[in-house]
Amino acid sequence: MTDKAREYLNKERYTVDDLLEIMKFLRIGCPWDREQTHETIRQCFIEEVYEVCDAIDKKDPELMCEELGDVLLQVVFHAQMAEEKGEFTFSDSVDGICRKLVLRHPHVFGETEADTVGKVLNNWDKIKQDSKGQKTVKDTLVDVPMALPALMRAQKIAKRASKGSCYELEKCEKPMDKRMLGEELFKLCSKAQSLGFDAEEALYEYCSSFIEDFQ
Repeated sequence: MTDKAREYLNKERYTVDDLLEIMKFLRIGCPWDREQTHETIRQCFIEEVYEVCDAIDKKDPELMCEELGDVLLQVVFHAQMAEEKGEFTFSDSVDGICRKLVLRHPHVFGETEADTVGKVLNNWDKIKQDSKGQKTVKDTLVDVPMALPALMRAQKIAKRASKGSCYELEKCEKPMDKRMLGEELFKLCSKAQSLGFDAEEALYEYCSSFIEDFQ
């Protein structure tokens, strides 16, 4: 153990800088950490985010604090591996998100007026589309992450598609509350099971076809 590494044994309180330094030590001194790649810990990132969501649902701030730390570890882990390859650094990610926040909040950091949530969201969407060079509704559909769970992906695609003049959200023929909707979704999953299909896979594939055919 180096003297520098020994310093981290008995610190009263750690900082983000300490976390970045500890991650570097782990990549050098721990066989498991050294072998990891973006791909091998990808699932860990997903699981940690779900654990944060679980802590939120439980209204447990102590658990939420812990789980947010685990998510931060994943961020630092990926950033360290990228830095080793000369791709980007943790500081680059921090710089990028700060620039994005300033750019997409012109009503806070500029002269644009937005006194309602609706105006804020409209500005956000427009600035996002301009910054990503999205000129059509289809461009925004393609931008929906393919790694999202199929149901989440489908709803996001439907919402964005509805902003185009050629697509309208499906209307309910009868009044329906959240529980009734959940029941209908459950029935569809049950139907998929009886047919021998994977409901997640079926919806995922349909989403891809919908985007491909969207005009």
